[in-house]
Amino acid sequence: MPRADKPRAPKARIEGTYDIDTGTARVAADPERDGAYVLEVNGVPSSHIILGAPRVLTFEYMSWVVAAIKSQPAQPQSIVHLGGAACALARYFADVYPASRNTVIELDGKLAAYVREWFDIPASVEIVVAEARSATHALHPRGSDVIIRDVFAGGTTPPHLVTVEFLQAAYDAAGLYLANCGAFPGLQSTRRELAGMLEVFAHVAVISEPAILAGEKYGNLVMIGSDSPLPLIDVPAPAAVKYTEWVRDLVGNARPYRD
Repeated sequence: MPRADKPRAPKARIEGTYDIDTGTARVAADPERDGAYVLEVNGVPSSHIILGAPRVLTFEYMSWVVAAIKSQPAQPQSIVHLGGAACALARYFADVYPASRNTVIELDGKLAAYVREWFDIPASVEIVVAEARSATHALHPRGSDVIIRDVFAGGTTPPHLVTVEFLQAAYDAAGLYLANCGAFPGLQSTRRELAGMLEVFAHVAVISEPAILAGEKYGNLVMIGSDSPLPLIDVPAPAAVKYTEWVRDLVGNARPYRD
């Protein structure tokens, strides 16, 4: 008899490469755990899913996002996820906060349909096929508690999702904004995006590894913007959290991106 706490392997075989609207998606089984899969979108690892275990997040930056949201004084009731892939964070928050509404904005309609078919996405998670910028502008003013941007074209964020005008739309729609970014050595683009964050949000923080924060190597960096003071965020070492004054020093005289 199988253990109740061990994810079961799916009945249908889903490994393979599939044509989607924006290119190709590849699903690979994780040989180290039964029922675990990696989803690649156009050659980039985008999600790691363990069927039956939505609270297990193996991508480190996702644990930083979780830590930032859990540090808030109130549980979120409405979370908008810009960028879907396999909906790993939406699955997580739907399980941790069962009363919350999780809306995933996914550009690729075929990928959205496949993800519903392949993985155990809760019915409470709504997947909307739409472009992230347009969807953000269409949100009701302060109708959401959190917006999480996790949209990539290769290793970078699309340009229209880093501008002051986009950030203003995110600010208008939600009290807390988080963005997963690809930070390159030297941090030139990171400084400019953070300059826009400082223009829109009263309080800004970043989470990453020390070498990435120092501009020494490429990696994930999570930006956080809020109009309320940010509480202390507890993340496991070696990751570190830097707050508004540190961010201001990093930005220096960098100019924000604009439309």
